[in-house]
Amino acid sequence: MSETRVFLLPDLGEGLTEAELVSWHVAVGDTITVDQPIAEVETAKSTVEVPSPYAGVVAELHGQPGETLDVGKPLISVTPVSAVGAVDAAAPAPSPDNNAASSMSSGSDRPDATPGAASSASTVAEAAAETYREEEKAGSGNVLIGYGTPGGHGVARRTRARKAPAASGSGSVSTLPLEDGAADGGPAESADVDLSLLRTRVPGKLGAVISPLVRRMAREHGVDLGELPGSGEGGLIMRRDVEKAISTPQVEERAVAKPRPVAEPAPVAAPAEPRPSEAHGVDARTGLPISARTPVKGVRKVVATNMARSRSEIPEATVWVDVDATGLMELREGLKSGSDQVPGLLAFIARFVTAGLKKYPELNTRIETAEDGSQEIVSFSGVNLGIAAQTDRGLVVPSVRAAEKLTARELDAEIRRLTDVARQGKATPTELGSGTFTLNNYGVFGVDGSAAIINHPEVAILGVGRIIDKPWVVNGELAVRKVTELTLTFDHRVCDGGTAAGFLRFVADAIENPKALLADL
Repeated sequence: MSETRVFLLPDLGEGLTEAELVSWHVAVGDTITVDQPIAEVETAKSTVEVPSPYAGVVAELHGQPGETLDVGKPLISVTPVSAVGAVDAAAPAPSPDNNAASSMSSGSDRPDATPGAASSASTVAEAAAETYREEEKAGSGNVLIGYGTPGGHGVARRTRARKAPAASGSGSVSTLPLEDGAADGGPAESADVDLSLLRTRVPGKLGAVISPLVRRMAREHGVDLGELPGSGEGGLIMRRDVEKAISTPQVEERAVAKPRPVAEPAPVAAPAEPRPSEAHGVDARTGLPISARTPVKGVRKVVATNMARSRSEIPEATVWVDVDATGLMELREGLKSGSDQVPGLLAFIARFVTAGLKKYPELNTRIETAEDGSQEIVSFSGVNLGIAAQTDRGLVVPSVRAAEKLTARELDAEIRRLTDVARQGKATPTELGSGTFTLNNYGVFGVDGSAAIINHPEVAILGVGRIIDKPWVVNGELAVRKVTELTLTFDHRVCDGGTAAGFLRFVADAIENPKALLADL
């Protein structure tokens, strides 16, 4: 058992601190190899498969599908095949009287755990953690973002394992006390501690809750963890237990109240109180029943954070213009007659945008603030064009890298690929976090314009509305033309209105007279 290795959930890139466990690819007792995918997790950026850095037999899976895990916390425990064979050879044949006891992973799993067993388990946890640290330095060769071969800059967070208190007497159980502030969402329990030490439970205590996310959810929804039965091993309170408590009707006590005797006079009626809704109660401010509570997490949490930061940090301004897109529409229709592969309208506009950014590079920059408060504008020699894409997980912005080097056809192919992987949740952190300018086609939602929020830390975003028939003056005469609206929101710190208007007019002119810029098709 001393050879068991604990693999901690690695840093998945972009500074993400948690991930939701989607599914396990292995089970306890399976034999796995180095770099074999063991689980699929979903971060706020994408869904990724996590490879194992160890070979051996799966000893324990630290989490259930649907559970949110913190980076640096145990994900899986693996026992080398040689160690398993040694234990099997040394262990005496179990008798009928001790079969149940011998099947347990450690003495601390039993209510009558002894001080020696708890101390031994703590020593095992320290040894496993130290083994992990040493082997992590060697690397497996399969680089996951922030983990893998030496030289990577991402390192999973760890804390020193704390010793479990000894059992105090017959019939008593031992629990690990929470660190100061843990009940209020403070520091979590040790990442390297053997989780079997936490599986015993004392009614009314919070020691049966490992995840700070579970405690935070309970606190936000007013759930008393001291009275909540846990569905995990040894009574461990899981996220699903809190969610069940939140959705449990609050009117059960009224149903079991004892009826009063018929002869007893009726009590004086008290002032009517708002009746709580079946699941979520009544909102104190509006007096309306609350129909649902939806945690802000994953992509929506990241989007909310970035949008709030953008609004609070960037002094933005917006300019817009109506554009006659008839010439671009006619050009595309003409290309259809001579080729089966014609780029979409967004690809043509993306081509115009990259050309415009070459002429107005101020909009393809980023502002960085130093520790002393000084700021500088960072310019780039290329364009990573972000394409806003609506997905089931929320709004994401994968970027076409080196977009200025691509033709309209090449842009079209890459935009389609990125949009597809983003909607599947398979876009990589690099694809989602490397943009320098964003193009947003909100016309697909049937709207004409929008004062978009800049995708921080970029400094500008161009929006394209729907293309519709409108009356338009052509050569002094009224005609019906295909018209769209372009909206540019920009950071006023990097440029003035003249630069922003110049870029917007450049893109608009290219849409109205597209042949000159599309000569490379």
